Amino acid sequence: MSENEIICKTPDKTFVLGEQLGASLAGGDVVLLYGGLGAGKTLLTKGILNALKFDIDEVTSPSFTLVNLYKTATLDVYHIDLWRLDGGMDVVAAVGLEEILENENAVTIIEWADRLGETSFTNNTIKVTIDGDGDEPRRVSIK
Repeated sequence: MSENEIICKTPDKTFVLGEQLGASLAGGDVVLLYGGLGAGKTLLTKGILNALKFDIDEVTSPSFTLVNLYKTATLDVYHIDLWRLDGGMDVVAAVGLEEILENENAVTIIEWADRLGETSFTNNTIKVTIDGDGDEPRRVSIK
């Protein structure tokens, strides 16, 4: 996907956007998700996994486990949530990110990507910023 901005007026639209993004992903891709509490990061992730033919009822935010692995028919999907990690921590080491990124048949989705600081990636990286909360429409920027 190229850089663009989309307005999602309903949660269903956010889910569909996730499906569209998921259909374009390949092994090695990294999806960085930015947005506040309740912005729709996990809902977007469910859309991505639905596009990869994974049971979305099994998709939950890994807030306490930090990393969930979903094995789809075509790709491994690592769903990482950095919410609980302190800014002073080495978040890359805390979640084993270097090892995860070595899996060429995996897509890595990182919620609260702002907690990565200045971490850079050699992998194809897609930055998704979701602005809005509550019942208001979401402004989603994809780069």
